[in-house]
Amino acid sequence: MATVELRFSALPEHVRTARLVAAAVARRAGVDEAVLDEVRLAVGEACTRAVGLHQSNGVEAPVRVALIEDEKQFSIEVGDEAPRSAPGDRVPGSGGGESDELEAEGEDEMGLAVISGLVDDVEVTAGESGGLIRMTWPTTPATLR
Repeated sequence: MATVELRFSALPEHVRTARLVAAAVARRAGVDEAVLDEVRLAVGEACTRAVGLHQSNGVEAPVRVALIEDEKQFSIEVGDEAPRSAPGDRVPGSGGGESDELEAEGEDEMGLAVISGLVDDVEVTAGESGGLIRMTWPTTPATLR
């Protein structure tokens, strides 16, 4: 199992770099060429979401991206350190309730919907210490490339 790890400051201008690196590593891992645009878009959405969460929560820690090449699959994990409950756990009218929070939550859910539309195998976890989006694509065995 080969892994490439990126860490970058939570700034929007670094998202493009993460997208380019993810596509290059996915290509090398054997992800189908026809799917590489989806990989780029999904990583862009996940990283943009993480950057937004860091900025809105005042988190100084870097955004983490792990590109993991296994024998038959390629996975990308985008992690943040923004504390929150899992998506959909919030009860309307409980705490906060400010329009900015609701708008941010709506953007967060929209980003997750876009990622789910691009990636067949996606897992989202979130908690007090941050969140993680794990996206997985099948690869072509090295002997068939």
